[in-house]
Formats: sequence, C-alpha cells, structure tokens
Amino acid sequence: MPKSIAIVGASNDRRKYGNKAVRAFKDGGWTVYPVNPKGGEIEGLPVYRDITDAPDPIDRVAMYVPPEVGKDMLDAIAAKKPAEFFLNPGSEDEELMERARAKGLNPINACSIVNIGLSPGQYPSE
Repeated sequence: MPKSIAIVGASNDRRKYGNKAVRAFKDGGWTVYPVNPKGGEIEGLPVYRDITDAPDPIDRVAMYVPPEVGKDMLDAIAAKKPAEFFLNPGSEDEELMERARAKGLNPINACSIVNIGLSPGQYPSE
C-alpha cells in the first residue's frame, strides 16, 4: 500500500535536504506533499503553504526546518495524526521533542531518507 509523506521545509534548492527528500520519497513510490510557505511547485509537485492544506491521510511527517519553526507547527502536525514524525538532523532539539510527545506524537530523531533505504548522496545538487 503506498504511503504518504508531508515534507515540512521542502525546497526548490536541489542542494538542500528538503529537496533531496522530495526526490527520494518520489523515487520510493510515496505520495509526497511538499510543505513550504512560499507555495508554488517543487520537483513537479504542488507545494502546500501549510501542512493543514495537505490532503489526509498523512502517514509520515518529515521535518526539515529549524526547531524554532517546528515548534510553531506542532499543533497542525498533531492534528494530521501521522503514524510517524521524523525530525531530521538539524530540525530537532529536546524542547521540540518534549512538546511533540505532549501532543501525542512520537518523534523519531533520524534521517527519513536513510530510513527508506536510500541515501541523500544519491541525489545530486545540480
């Protein structure tokens, strides 16, 4: 069964992990919902300005934004009831993880791309 993922902090900049994640999950057969307040399109996919705009269900949320930005999004993320909530390197801190747990999320502090058997290095920066 195909899974869906919201990539918070998705980017058009192919050097950024928020873009590499979009490409990796697309390649992995996932339904990908890029989330970025700028909107537009990333890697041929429509971008949702807010996670609340992304369709349900969302099986996984992968965060690629600084912890201070992520903290402001926790209510909206929790409302989506994802089965998995990945805090990729650089997006986590202890306070964010504590707040996430208090909202019923189980934060996973790991690279979500590696978790599906791929490597960010497989995705060139050009």
